[in-house]
This record gives sequence, structure tokens and C-alpha cells, in this order.
Amino acid sequence: MLFSGLTNITWQQVVMLAVGGTLIYLAIVKEYEPVLLLPIGFGAILANIPGSSAIGPHGFLTVLYEAGIVTELFPILIFIGIGAMVDFGPLLEQPFTLFFGAAAQLGIFLTMTFAVLAKFPLNEAAAIGIIGTADGPTSIYVASILAPNLLGPISVAAYSYMSLVPIIQPPIVRALTTPEERKIRMEPARSKKISRLVRILFPIIITVISGLIAPVSLALVGSLMFGNLLREAGVVERLSKTAQNELANLISLLLGITIGATMTAEQFLKPSTLLIIFMGLVAFVLDTAAGVLFGKFMNLFLKKKVNPMVGACGLSAFPMSARVIQRMAQQEDPSNFLLMQAVSANVAGQIASIIAGAMILAMVS
Repeated sequence: MLFSGLTNITWQQVVMLAVGGTLIYLAIVKEYEPVLLLPIGFGAILANIPGSSAIGPHGFLTVLYEAGIVTELFPILIFIGIGAMVDFGPLLEQPFTLFFGAAAQLGIFLTMTFAVLAKFPLNEAAAIGIIGTADGPTSIYVASILAPNLLGPISVAAYSYMSLVPIIQPPIVRALTTPEERKIRMEPARSKKISRLVRILFPIIITVISGLIAPVSLALVGSLMFGNLLREAGVVERLSKTAQNELANLISLLLGITIGATMTAEQFLKPSTLLIIFMGLVAFVLDTAAGVLFGKFMNLFLKKKVNPMVGACGLSAFPMSARVIQRMAQQEDPSNFLLMQAVSANVAGQIASIIAGAMILAMVS
């Protein structure tokens, strides 16, 4: 068995080793989503060395895949951690931003249509479209159910585009808005304080409403809202901090390296993989554009105009998208502050992306 990896390696596996190394480089040097891209890259290396004991019937990565991905356990646990980190206060102060979160999901369904026209089966087309949510865990969850064979490229595309928000979004926003629109000021959020009771009731009410409308959404929405309830309850601080730190970190580590193990040469090096990554970019662009165009549409009926750039924050890429829009607003007018509105739309995108994923599952499953 000595040197069998060296003597049996194929050029396709060499390419995948280079892909894994590139992901590690982007994570460490460029700091592109390092929490996920670093373990994904290393998992790809482990899976593409011939005869690797890390994969196969008794390989630890295969065991993790069957225990955490096939069962959808890892993505669900990640949502508990995310829920414990997210503050829904800005959204509760400015509930109108929910519309931006909803509008920014349009690109998902348009990309699904394009993928079907490109001869992908409906289940795979749906999994590809969900990349546009800019929500890694949602993309992983939906792909693991609808198209587990595409889990590797979908996950890499989702997290890569999330990390490239500062590069992808500004040219799209500028192309769809005028300088005058980018200078629109929005009134700051009222200084009213959201009561503790409202903060506690919000995750419970959202869970009940989502469950009654689409029971299939409860795994996603329920885990996110349970994590948020831990945060807002005020009586389980230790559990809340565990969800935010130890749980989220541990599952991110296991999830990343397990996803990387699915990126074997025979599964990843196909023409369809490049098409999937390209369509993920299309979904991301369309979602950004839909949010901005919805803001422009709202202004046709509003006396107090909204800055359409805020619509670009309807993606789930929190808080990067909000920071990008705030920076763009200040480039046009240094005294214009849109951060609170942008954060509100970004938080709304977190909820909307999960509901969109649940809708996809309800319709396609």
C-alpha cells in the first residue's frame, strides 16, 4: 500500500487537489469566508488522494456525511447558532423593509427557470436557484434534500459569492440607479425601544405562522427562531452563548470538511459544474437587481422616497451587504447614513431566504 496514492493518482485528482489548495488560499490570504472555505478546501484534498482512508465505507468523512448531511442535521444546527447571533430589533423598528427581503428572492425563481431550460431536472434546477439567497446553510439544506450529487459545487458557489458581495453588488447597484437616487436620504429609525415582550413573541409568532402556511418550513424557520428565542429570553444566557460560539463553530468545522469530501474528481469535474457556478452568479445578480428595482417601484407611489440601494440588502449576506450599501451612500453624499435601513433589509433577507428555501422544498418535493 506504500506509495499507492502516488502511483494511482489521475490528472483529474491533481486538478481537484489544486482546487482544494485554491480554496485554502482564498480563505487564509484573501479572507473569503474562511470559516467555511478553509475546511471545505482541506476536505477536498482528503477526498481526492487515491485510496484515502478518510472516505469510503469506514472513512470518518463518509460517516460525518451520512450522519450530518444526509439527515440534514448539520444545517439545522447551524441555523440555531445563526438565530442566536441575529438581532431582529432593526427589522422590528422598520417592518417595511420586509418587502425588500421578499423582493430580493425573485432571482431564485428566475434562475430555476433558466436551469430547467438548460436541461437540468427540476429538483437540480431548484437547488441551483437557491444559491441566490446568499445564504450558505439554506443552500446546503435544500441541496442535500433535492440534489445531494450537486452539494459540492452548490456549496462552493454559495459561499464564494457571499464573500464577493463587496465586488459583485456595487456595479449592479450603480447600473440600475442614478446619482440622484443614490443620494436619497431616509429618515432614521424612530427612537422607540422594542419591548422585551415583542422581541420574545416575534420568533414564536413567525414560527407558528410559517408552520401553518408551509409545515415543511418548520425545520429551517423553527431552528432559526429557536436560536433567536434563546437570545431574547434573557434567562438562558449560557445556552445562548453556547449556540453562538461553541455550537456554531463546531458545526461549521464539521459541515465544511464534510462538504469538501463530496468534491471528488468524478463528481466535480464536469461541464455541468461550471454551468452550476455560473447560474449561481446569475441568481445572485438577479436577486440584487430585483431588490433595487423594487425600491424604484415603491418610489412611484411614495411621497417620502426610499433609497433603492437599500433593496440590494434584501439578500441574506448579513452584514456585508448592509456595509456595502452604507459605503456607497457615503461615496455619493458623506452625510447620508443608511446603515440602519440597510441592516433592517439585510435581517429581513435572512428570514425571506429561509422561507424561499422552504417554498422551494414544498413545491418541488
